[in-house]
Amino acid sequence: MDDHALVRSAVRQALAAPDIEVVGEAASAAEVLEAAPRLQPDVLLMDINLPGTDGLSLLRELAPRLPETKIVMLTVSEDRRDLLQAMRSGAAGYLTKDLGPEALQRAVRGLRTGDLAMSRGMAADVVRELSAAIRPGGGVADGAQSELTALSVRELEVLRQLAAGLTDREIAERLGISPRTVETHVGSVLHKLSVRNRAQAAERYRAAAGEDG
Repeated sequence: MDDHALVRSAVRQALAAPDIEVVGEAASAAEVLEAAPRLQPDVLLMDINLPGTDGLSLLRELAPRLPETKIVMLTVSEDRRDLLQAMRSGAAGYLTKDLGPEALQRAVRGLRTGDLAMSRGMAADVVRELSAAIRPGGGVADGAQSELTALSVRELEVLRQLAAGLTDREIAERLGISPRTVETHVGSVLHKLSVRNRAQAAERYRAAAGEDG
């Protein structure tokens, strides 16, 4: 979704591939609010700067209505605040418009297996933000921070939900991924944290957060 026809045309051409189908496009918030629930796309690319409303507000409105759709911000903004607000609001990725066609296709394909669509630098920013928010007052103990930053952005999100007592299905619904993908992330978390089960992983997270078991 973008309000500039030339940009939408360029994105559509960049996504031209046998395994990627563009099912629709929109020029305004009103159009996407009408089209997206009807089309139920697997992926929705959306700009931050839109006429009449901003993309982040629209993201917050759409994310609960499209639990199976991975919404990715595609924007010129490299502002860290926009990135973090987008991820907090339910975005599955944050891409900049200077991406080449192959990189854009690679990002879209990666979403199928639960990857976050963003650069490594942006992913590192998100991990640092999540790690710093783990316990009240900011920051975590050096050892815990080192351990948790070994996790990917998505793995850390899954672990946080797991520690809150959510089931795989509930985590999947909240993060907009499949239960099978949640299982895969949990397995990776257990391996990286060198723990034997989910309960131990949750305890490790709560210890880092300064919570009682």
